[in-house]
Amino acid sequence: MIHIQMIFYLTHACENDQKHLELLVDDKECMYVFDRGYVQYNRFDEMTDEGYFFVSRLRSNAVHRVIHDFGAGEQSSVISDEMVVLGTTTNTTKHYFRRVTVQDDKGKNLVLVTNRFDLSPEEIGEIYKSRWAIELFFKWIKQHLNVKTFYGCSETAVSNQVYIALIVYCLNMLIKLKNNSRKSILQITRLLKASVWSKGHHLIRRIREPIP
Repeated sequence: MIHIQMIFYLTHACENDQKHLELLVDDKECMYVFDRGYVQYNRFDEMTDEGYFFVSRLRSNAVHRVIHDFGAGEQSSVISDEMVVLGTTTNTTKHYFRRVTVQDDKGKNLVLVTNRFDLSPEEIGEIYKSRWAIELFFKWIKQHLNVKTFYGCSETAVSNQVYIALIVYCLNMLIKLKNNSRKSILQITRLLKASVWSKGHHLIRRIREPIP
């Protein structure tokens, strides 16, 4: 069972994500999963020295040297499972890491690196794939929340606008469920906007109307 804890910080769009990694890494009882934007070989060594565990995605052409090949099962999505050092011959990591290549659901190879040697390569792959949940969440926000322009630039203003948009979506969903409506959330939102000055029972009737 994989338990996911989500912590977020609001930053300016032009800021490099790597600058904020230190804000997120503060608990040695969990596994940190991040994408290629956070890849720093010296930071991998530091996290290992400090007792933090991680799984990250690597570029397929990342320079590495194989120390030991653990092999891959025949009936598995695992392509390779190796102990490696990362970097060039003149600038390598001081620790050995595990390089695991797995296939995703679309048959694309994912090259992963971790400092966990006690888990199976399949578990390493599943841990990394679990981070896609946050990508799906951001995709959902773009598709369902009406946040096209921010009315303020402070952290409080941005947070409040996102929270309000989430509350509005949840209220629209409650209206949809309570009235057994087959209309989409977008259709209900449009009806609400067009019926601001209408009587409540007229709006409810329109929400309950079957889709032509």
